[in-house]
Amino acid sequence: MSVIAAYYYKEGKRIREIALDERFEQDEARSGFCWIALREPSADELHTLQTAYHLHPLAIDNAMHPLCPPKLEVYNDELYIVAQTAELVGDKISYGKTAIFTGHNHLITARHGNGGALGNLRGQLEASPTLLGKGVDYVLHAILHRIVDQYLPIFEMIEDDVLEMERRSVGDFLGREEVARIFSLRGELTRFQRTLGAMAELVRKLVRGHYPCISAEVRPYFDDVADHVDRVQSMVNGLLQVLRTVFEFSSLLEAQRTGVITRQFTSWAAILAVPAAIAGIYGMNFKNMPGLETTYGYLVVLGVMTAICLFLFVRFKKAKWL
Repeated sequence: MSVIAAYYYKEGKRIREIALDERFEQDEARSGFCWIALREPSADELHTLQTAYHLHPLAIDNAMHPLCPPKLEVYNDELYIVAQTAELVGDKISYGKTAIFTGHNHLITARHGNGGALGNLRGQLEASPTLLGKGVDYVLHAILHRIVDQYLPIFEMIEDDVLEMERRSVGDFLGREEVARIFSLRGELTRFQRTLGAMAELVRKLVRGHYPCISAEVRPYFDDVADHVDRVQSMVNGLLQVLRTVFEFSSLLEAQRTGVITRQFTSWAAILAVPAAIAGIYGMNFKNMPGLETTYGYLVVLGVMTAICLFLFVRFKKAKWL
C-alpha cells in the first residue's frame, strides 16, 4: 500500500483517518477537508481516488508518469499542479515529482522519486491549527514552500565545490578530471536552472491568477514562495557564471604559462645557437680560416662567443623572456 497518510480535518484539527474510496456527507465536505498523501501510487489507487473525488482523467493519466516538468492545469473546479522536487546525490541532482490535486474539500499528493522532505510537514501544520484551518489552499502553499526550500541546500553544496575548484585553479593547472567535473556541474546546474524557471512560472501564476480553491486571503502567501524561487534562481545563475569564469581563467592561465615556457625555450635556444654556430664553422677543417694561426685565436673566439651569449642573455632578461 502506497498511502503515507489519509486524514479528515475540521477547523484545523485532525478528526479521523479515512479510506481512499470513502465518500463524505455534504455537511462534512462543507465544514472540513481531507488530505491524502501517496508515494509511488498504483494505477488502481489513482482510479479509486478518481471515482471518489471526481478527478479529471487527464490529470490522473499525468500523475501516473514518474517524471514530468512543473505545470498547472485547471479542470472544472479542480486545480492540478505538478511540482518538481530535487535532491543532490553525489555529483548528480536527482529529480522527483509531486502531483497535487486540489479541490474545495480535498488535497491529494502523489509523489514519485525524491519526496522533497515533505515527511514532517503534516506534523508541523497539525501543530498550528490556526494555519491548517485556513484550508486546502494554505496546505498547497505549505507543500510548494517546502519543496522550494529544498532547492537551497543543493545550491550550497555545489557552491562549496565550485569555490574550492576556483581556488585551486589560481595556483595550479586544472587536470582532465577537474575539467570534466566542471562540464558535469555546468550540465547539472543548467538543468536545475530550467527546473527553477518552470517552478517560478508556476508560482507566479498562482500569485497573479484567480484559480478555484485559492482564496484571496491565501494568495499573497505564494509571493513568499516566488521570492524563494527567484533567490535560488539568481544564485544558480551566479554559480554558472563562476564555473564559466573558472574554466576561462584556467584556460588563459594555462596559455600564459605555456607562452612563458615557450619564450624561455626560445631564449635559451637563441643563446646556445651562437656558440654552436661558431663552433660548427670552425669545425669544418679548412686550412685557410681566420685566426687559426694566431696565438690567441682560440681565446678570442671563446671571448666573442661569451660576449654575444651574455649580450643576448641581458636583452632577453630585460624583455622578461628569462
